[in-house]
Amino acid sequence: MNATAVLQADHVDLVRDGQAILQEVSLTVRPGEHWALLGANGAGKSSLLSLLGALAHPTRGTVQVLGHELGRVDMRQLRSYVGHVDPRHALRSPLKVQDVVLTGLTNTIERVPRWSPTAEQVATADRLIALLGLSDRHGARWPTLSQGERGRTLIARALMPSPRLLLLDEPATGLDVAGREQLIERIDTLQHTYPELASVLVTHHLEELPPGTTHVLLLRDGRALASGPVDEVLTSDQVSKCFDHPIRLTRADGRWSVRTNRPARP
Repeated sequence: MNATAVLQADHVDLVRDGQAILQEVSLTVRPGEHWALLGANGAGKSSLLSLLGALAHPTRGTVQVLGHELGRVDMRQLRSYVGHVDPRHALRSPLKVQDVVLTGLTNTIERVPRWSPTAEQVATADRLIALLGLSDRHGARWPTLSQGERGRTLIARALMPSPRLLLLDEPATGLDVAGREQLIERIDTLQHTYPELASVLVTHHLEELPPGTTHVLLLRDGRALASGPVDEVLTSDQVSKCFDHPIRLTRADGRWSVRTNRPARP
């Protein structure tokens, strides 16, 4: 593994039920880099993220997470060092925001019985809650939170164990415009607050990319179409190929927007 890499996938294949989900995908993520995995529905984005988050093994090829190769390490222990944010968080209890954030220390969905956090841990949770713009919702219970508030709570939870890697699986799913913009603003704040933190964000909407995105991997039909620095990869031509649709891509104030590239009328 590259000595400075946080993540490295080398020529990875993933096969499920005889179907190739990923084929010959390679990716190297270094500290302070913020990657986006982009592609149409079914391109393999979330499947690749599950490998990077030590939730699954590749069929072929190697994946190393934080210096440990999958297949040669305790996957559960390794996952405790990765901040994985899944908007489909299966919480059933009406926990308060602070309690949800504290479960990031135990890597559990619910509070562990008879486990009590230290005063320092509680202070860290409160600081992260404030950083994610949720101070006024500190004592609110999970069922009363909006989708956007839940997403930001889960990011604070993922940051509790001070991970070197943050994985975000379509974090803006189900958000209205205000919720999406609040989320993107807070993700951008994190990238400045934790300069060594690396992140990988999955989306199929370019409008959801934070301004601090540094690198992009474009996936099409389970294969890497292009990979590298954002300014080199996110071009109208490359994105059109990725989504199999003529697209005109523009960027203003660090944010991207997409329109169909219609031919000029005679």
